[in-house]
Amino acid sequence: MTDAETPPTGENPPEGDVPEGEDIPIVEPEPDPEPEPLPEAAAKLLARLEKELKDGIIESGHTFGDLVVRVAPEAWRKAAEVARDKLECDYLSFVSGIDWMPAPKTGGEEAGGDTSTPAQPTEMTFGVAGSDGRFQVFARVSSTARHHGVTLKVDVDEDAPTVASWVPVYPGADWHERECWEMFGIGFDGHPGMRHLYLPAEFEGHPLRKDFPLLSREIKPWPGLVDVEPMPGEEVTQEEIPE
Repeated sequence: MTDAETPPTGENPPEGDVPEGEDIPIVEPEPDPEPEPLPEAAAKLLARLEKELKDGIIESGHTFGDLVVRVAPEAWRKAAEVARDKLECDYLSFVSGIDWMPAPKTGGEEAGGDTSTPAQPTEMTFGVAGSDGRFQVFARVSSTARHHGVTLKVDVDEDAPTVASWVPVYPGADWHERECWEMFGIGFDGHPGMRHLYLPAEFEGHPLRKDFPLLSREIKPWPGLVDVEPMPGEEVTQEEIPE
């Protein structure tokens, strides 16, 4: 190989020009980092939950030191009772749902790139303690005396989205569950008065489901621009809406 053909320092020689007897180094991918151990306070809470719920606990983990426990659907009500009676969690922060399905692209899979920041996932991904499907219900309870808390979550069957109500255990769950039913279509067995909280009775669909059609996404690519009044002196232009 002449000097003119010698590749610059730091660059690999062209394919087929590797000197005989020399192996090409193989770069191994870095292993995934080991999960951080459960903090001591969270580990004690988990041990007490495991003692009471036994096989009712599916998976657990933590986020920034806060315990997250996923329980089986049949253990959902009992998990609330254990949190209240054994962990002394007397304060319910919220009950809510989540739809893990990626948001559909406007115009189908051939549409343009994602303009959100950070970019939304294109495949279904789950948070701490995992999930068995698209829908879950979350609840956060805390102890005002012991200064600890736990986030409990439960898988919800997509074909029959119903779990037990927490209202008999935490009366404050009443309107949280109504909101979750209204926005995600998840029912709560044993709720004393399930009815609309925000939307009119004749409203169709559940707005926080990822497949709920949003008008702004139908007219313009997300995030779209809202109509605003022009500033004084600005020329008003009429933008055509595609049919």
